[in-house]
Amino acid sequence: MKRIDFLKTAGLASAATLLTGQNVFAQNLTSNNIDRLVDANGNFIQQALPYSESFLEPYMDSETLHLHYTFHHGGAVTAANKDAQMIKKALDENNFETIDFWTKKLAYHSSSHILHSIFWTNLTNKKSEPTKDLLKRIEKDFGSYDKLKSYLAVTSKNVDGNGWGILGYQPYTDKLVILQCENHEKLTQWGIIPLLVIDVWEHSYYLKYKNKRADFVDALFNIINWDNAAQRLNDALKFAK
Repeated sequence: MKRIDFLKTAGLASAATLLTGQNVFAQNLTSNNIDRLVDANGNFIQQALPYSESFLEPYMDSETLHLHYTFHHGGAVTAANKDAQMIKKALDENNFETIDFWTKKLAYHSSSHILHSIFWTNLTNKKSEPTKDLLKRIEKDFGSYDKLKSYLAVTSKNVDGNGWGILGYQPYTDKLVILQCENHEKLTQWGIIPLLVIDVWEHSYYLKYKNKRADFVDALFNIINWDNAAQRLNDALKFAK
């Protein structure tokens, strides 16, 4: 399966099957299909959030969620479409003078779109912990869940400037890995499939937590949706075969 097909079909549509049919959150995941990042014509699209803007209170306030989703994530989607259009224009006109500029911009904005789409579904309004195959892999690759939490938290808190902490799956080594990603695309590893992402750009937390990024990261562990991360791992394993 091609990577774009994976991005369009993996994750959230399947994640709903992991949850009970009576769960409103699960129903929203199914209907919104937030992992579908492009339309039938290949244009980037932003899906509706699978919950209300107050759903993650008190750990993430509704005002921050609104601004973050609408203007930061939404802005990345708009910009990614412009980047792609400018690349197409350069190709159509056989004019490559600025194509490297737009290619770098597309990497930045499309990566932002992908990571934000994962981020929203990595969160829920109750505390959970990894179980079953995900927990076994965490214990094998990191020693214990507590060690994984400490590793991911420290990595996220210590990003230079803006960026993300990422728990991902590396098909080539069949291992879980922790990444510290600057901006949206720097310091990544080829082939890594993100399972859980922590956004530590200031717009994610400044209204509520001011300059205390560490407090925000610690608070997020109260609302991480480990079921979603587990389903993303299951999808990654299927598509890696």
